[in-house]
Amino acid sequence: MTTIRYRDHSRSVRRRLLALSLLRSAAAVAVRLLVYYLAPLNQPINLVAWIEFGSGLLAFALILAWQVRAILNSHVPRLQAGQTVAVGLPMLGFAASYVVITSNTPDSFAEPLSRTDALYFTVAVFATVGFGDIAPRSEVARAVTTIQMLTDLVVVGLIAKVLIGAVHLAERRRDDAPPQDGPPGN
Repeated sequence: MTTIRYRDHSRSVRRRLLALSLLRSAAAVAVRLLVYYLAPLNQPINLVAWIEFGSGLLAFALILAWQVRAILNSHVPRLQAGQTVAVGLPMLGFAASYVVITSNTPDSFAEPLSRTDALYFTVAVFATVGFGDIAPRSEVARAVTTIQMLTDLVVVGLIAKVLIGAVHLAERRRDDAPPQDGPPGN
């Protein structure tokens, strides 16, 4: 691991690091959206669907743990944390769940949800704005929406705390490391 700070890089290197970070974030979000829009979400709601939903939440937690490790090992931990926030929110998993629910029981929401509608509803719940145009009506839809609200609270609070802590720890490690010979790494 290099000991050079982000702000100690030349302006052109900082711009390149930032551009690469933004590009990686945009690419990850684009891939997740592509998978979301192409995934076969017309499956019945049964034990397998609930196991897949739980597995998705577990996968989210494992990916987050992997991202925290990447932050700890990064020479630009703040950029790495920004990438984690950009791709780490579990919104597409909830949107997919809402599509599955509405395809199985169309009256589960105030209106049938397309994939875009489900994503819109997910973001409205996450942002706590609740415009009122889409509302869960069935018990399953309300249960999943409640799980999303609780998960969102944890995501905003706990993940922010973990990411900020990882950035501070990585910066402390970097600052305490002995200087290395040669040009600074990118």
